[in-house]
Amino acid sequence: MDIIIKKFDELSLNELYKIMQLRSQVFVVEQNCIYQDLDDIDKISYHLFIKGNNDMIKAYLRIFEKDKDTAQIGRVVTEEKERKKGYATKLMEKGIQLIKNEMKKNKVYLEGQVYCKDLYLKLGFEIISDEFLEDGIPHYKMIKILN
Repeated sequence: MDIIIKKFDELSLNELYKIMQLRSQVFVVEQNCIYQDLDDIDKISYHLFIKGNNDMIKAYLRIFEKDKDTAQIGRVVTEEKERKKGYATKLMEKGIQLIKNEMKKNKVYLEGQVYCKDLYLKLGFEIISDEFLEDGIPHYKMIKILN
């Protein structure tokens, strides 16, 4: 399983299209959540993804600088037929390495959907907020301190 890491201007048009297609399929259609996915943060992000057959994107996440000490992970998503295969865990582990070694940050922040909290807890994240609604979906703010 190869994890591809690219900055925005390194993505091919087809990769960008497939990423947006996956995010829309899961976050807008499947979760029945109308929100503005295209928020300009993609332009300043690292994009980590796993490709399948026909250039399908199996799983994806993005990482961007939140502040001088912290990077934020967001848009963690896996294609419906590819879930429960460990792709999100592998992407998160690779992303945490990138944050520590390339971005030189010592904290990782995310706002994770409640149903994914066990994944993030297993990766060493701590819940730092009460449950809150983001676009009608329950979330937690979480942080991981890097050594």
